[in-house]
Amino acid sequence: MSPLTTAALQRLDSAHYLHPFTDTRQLAAKGTRVITKADGVWLTDSDGNRILDGMAGLWCVALGYGRRELAEVAYRQMLDLPYYNSFFQCTHPPAIELAQRLTEVSPPQFNHVFFTGSGSEANDTMLRLVRRYWQLRGEPERNVIIGRWNGYHGSTVAAASIGGMTAMHEQGGLPIPGISHIGQPYWFERGGDLTPAEFGLRAARELADRIEEIGPRRVAAFVGEPVQGAGGVVIPPETYWPEIQRICDHYGILLVSDEVICGFGRTGRWFGCEHVGTRPDLMPIAKAMSSGYLPIGGLMVADRVAEVLIDRGGEFAHGFTYSGHPAACAVSVACIDILRREKVVERVRDELAGHFAARWQTLAGHPLVGEARTLGLLGALELVPAKPARRFFGNRGEVGTVCRDLCVENGVISRAVRDTMIAAPPLVITPAEIDELVARVGRALDQTAARIAREGWS
Repeated sequence: MSPLTTAALQRLDSAHYLHPFTDTRQLAAKGTRVITKADGVWLTDSDGNRILDGMAGLWCVALGYGRRELAEVAYRQMLDLPYYNSFFQCTHPPAIELAQRLTEVSPPQFNHVFFTGSGSEANDTMLRLVRRYWQLRGEPERNVIIGRWNGYHGSTVAAASIGGMTAMHEQGGLPIPGISHIGQPYWFERGGDLTPAEFGLRAARELADRIEEIGPRRVAAFVGEPVQGAGGVVIPPETYWPEIQRICDHYGILLVSDEVICGFGRTGRWFGCEHVGTRPDLMPIAKAMSSGYLPIGGLMVADRVAEVLIDRGGEFAHGFTYSGHPAACAVSVACIDILRREKVVERVRDELAGHFAARWQTLAGHPLVGEARTLGLLGALELVPAKPARRFFGNRGEVGTVCRDLCVENGVISRAVRDTMIAAPPLVITPAEIDELVARVGRALDQTAARIAREGWS
């Protein structure tokens, strides 16, 4: 606990700390919320307020806060070997053990991993590795990677380019060359009069249309999150991913399943691709890989890709100082062991997902909610001015921001993506805590509706 008061900490924060994805001037006027400790699914701020973390940090704190065994693993590893790199033909036991653990829990085609420090770095690695793969196959002209509008794959130059967040593109001359985007499988916004099943097929077939437009011999890979997280927990219709897989197979392009959010149990399976039934060639991973306790990420590489890189590639001129950091790897090994020993993934699938879905659906009847959707421990609420029409508020994002702030005032973290309220609590949340999360979000919805009525928003 800092000896400084909240006001003093806020002044120092405003003077020196540039926050990610933040309007710095606006934040300085409001003042930051200073989080000082956490336990289980609960955060405590510098004023002593307890807040239920409905977002698991940034989708990552799967095992909850305060897992002493993870801290002790990091401590012991730092005493033995706090750091060494994986360059110069060197390795160390934690990286070796983690690579083995990851192949044990991943789909069977994955027997190799390239370690990174984050999901953004994992997607940068993916881009370079995909292009290198086709170069080694004698098809260097296959260098175009197709992503989706409103998809999110990180904020580095390559990852932000692959993602389809236009606000990010506008601030950096992005995307870089060789990136294309198709529409997202967002039925609530784009489905029109189609059923979800019909729309899922139509959205998937945008990929085939784009491949033909670019030229089949130029397309290297398609990249997508099984469920779009930062895009608003966009859960595709069941028809979508099987058709995407069929199209990738037909054109012989690589399929990349970005598992940075969906991986390690979030959907009730170890990886989201297992839920939607795809057979990806590459899987960027991070976040719950260490339960957020230390920064680490990676790229799982399927055998058919790894064999080309190993047999024909020579040196892959890519890597990071902290690739396979010993302490981060040791914590990740311990995290995976806990997930397996405590059957956390199975508990999400068999117990928590159903309870969360049932409780979350009770909010569907609220006058503000146009749709409530869940998958595993992912949830979204579409806030609308009038039901049953799938129409958004005029100043899109204003209502969501109000609701987000009211959630915090009610002691729960829920994120707003424009006017979509989303939740992704730690995987160790209890049914009683799910009930509390939903009750607090419900109170925030009531207060948001009252604010809308006062302001006359539509």
